[in-house]
Amino acid sequence: MSDRVKRIRRLLEARLAPVRLEIQDDSARHAGHAGARGGGGHFIVHIVSPEFANLSLVERHRLVYDALAEMMPGEIHALSIDARAPDET
Repeated sequence: MSDRVKRIRRLLEARLAPVRLEIQDDSARHAGHAGARGGGGHFIVHIVSPEFANLSLVERHRLVYDALAEMMPGEIHALSIDARAPDET
């Protein structure tokens, strides 16, 4: 597991207390991409958290982006998010 994935995991766990969290580093598929040249990675996050209950998709994504704000845009260039509440899995 890369240091960036470990850091993403640590930040999301601290902020959102997920019951399920999967993080995939998809950076290799984007080598040469303009944003990737600056060092920012591409990641896919699947997260299930009670914090998402009764929130819209936009509100859920904002929570994830807020949790990872210190990594953006330098360490994270692109982020694909699947955010669900526990009763939606």
